[in-house]
Amino acid sequence: MTTRVRTALLLALLVASAACTRTETYPVSGRPCGPDDPVQDIRAGECIPPG
Repeated sequence: MTTRVRTALLLALLVASAACTRTETYPVSGRPCGPDDPVQDIRAGECIPPG
């Protein structure tokens, strides 16, 4: 295999493994998710900055 192919395969493997997260916890904090979390009530329109 050429170096470019090996690099591309390694990069694809890293991206694929980083995309796998557990759904029971938040990815950044690692805190457990629950049905009473305040983020459950957030709507998409609330995340758009005014402008």
